[in-house]
Amino acid sequence: MKIAVALVGFSLIAAGARAQQVPAKPDIAKGRDIVKKICVACHGEDGNSTSSANPKLASQIPEYMHKQLVNFKANSERKNGLMLGMAGTLSDADMQNVSAYYATQKPRDGVAKSKETLVLGRKIFRGGDFSKGVPACAACHGANGAGVPAQFPRLAGQFAEYTAAQLKAFRTGERSNDANQMMRTIASKMNDAEIGAVADYIAGLR
Repeated sequence: MKIAVALVGFSLIAAGARAQQVPAKPDIAKGRDIVKKICVACHGEDGNSTSSANPKLASQIPEYMHKQLVNFKANSERKNGLMLGMAGTLSDADMQNVSAYYATQKPRDGVAKSKETLVLGRKIFRGGDFSKGVPACAACHGANGAGVPAQFPRLAGQFAEYTAAQLKAFRTGERSNDANQMMRTIASKMNDAEIGAVADYIAGLR
């Protein structure tokens, strides 16, 4: 009898431990409510920002968005005064919910604006430049820029100005929240013309 009771007790403890390890499922409805109160002015209710200073978030990889919010709140590897103020008001659950909500939104198509740099941008995105040690962007972000869940963000249709600004921030080390310094290493090998070309090409992906 004592053995049976002990086994039951152990089973309950194990079940409780497993329950604690399973993260709560994000609440998309709560995420939408937070977006309407905090995020809408810069990123739009549907995640399709109208200003190139603010990234489009519609259909972004939720794990990636959550990481960015965590980093903004920590104000160390990725610093931005405005985002520090916004993310600083959110709990981890709030950040999960917002990320999940924006991930469900439909992105609007972007447009590549420069015909002159199209060939160079396509070359770097699809094939990289091995003479400089620059790998193809498509290797991590996908041939159509859709990203890889939980690992690499969606790029397709993003404002060229925003993408270029982030690559330059990685190049200078101003932004340092990339795993294993991957983006800092790549961006350090690219000049402004190459960054501009690939950023514009990305804007036209869909």
